[in-house]
Amino acid sequence: MQPSRLVRVGRRLSRTISRCVLEPRPPGKRWLVAGLGNPGLPGTRHSVGMAVVGQLARRLGVAESWTRDRRCAADLALAPLGDAQVVLLRPRRFMNANGLSVARAAELYGLTAEEVYLVHDELDKPLGKLALKLGGSARGHNGVRSCISCLNSSAMLRLLVGIGRPTHPGAVEAYVLGCFSPAEQELLPPLLERATDLLLDHIHARSQRPILVT
Repeated sequence: MQPSRLVRVGRRLSRTISRCVLEPRPPGKRWLVAGLGNPGLPGTRHSVGMAVVGQLARRLGVAESWTRDRRCAADLALAPLGDAQVVLLRPRRFMNANGLSVARAAELYGLTAEEVYLVHDELDKPLGKLALKLGGSARGHNGVRSCISCLNSSAMLRLLVGIGRPTHPGAVEAYVLGCFSPAEQELLPPLLERATDLLLDHIHARSQRPILVT
């Protein structure tokens, strides 16, 4: 190849590389959904967020695809949702350190706090009630507090899953770490379905929003 042609090829390659470096990754299209809870304690009220994410994995057809990722100390499953990708996460750290797993996974997948969903139990809502909440304080929830601290942000979207509050204020710890009663367990299947519907609808709607070019 003649030197002049090599120079032209080199210039074209340089312009191509420059465009790749300068053009940012399009926002959105990938979301992290973290079910907060305590590993090894399924069926407890405090781990209902993990139960919701488990149901979400079944709905998305990846219930058999969970893999342990030692980098973020969590179980992960990846699922397509239309043009988007959903990263499902179940921390292998205890509740008050869940944020370490969530923040590390967000870093690995190049996600901002705004692209993270936290699913967790909520004492101030009766069992069966759901609410989507954007940002705000942890309000005494250790898992949420850990996520806010580790992500250095409170911009995560949160799905609050009501578990009710015990009648005696001093019984909160035993209550959240306890298992659902037989009567409560009958309410769980439809609750998990509705929580999954709410998440999928919200993620799908956000994924369809046009990308703003600035």
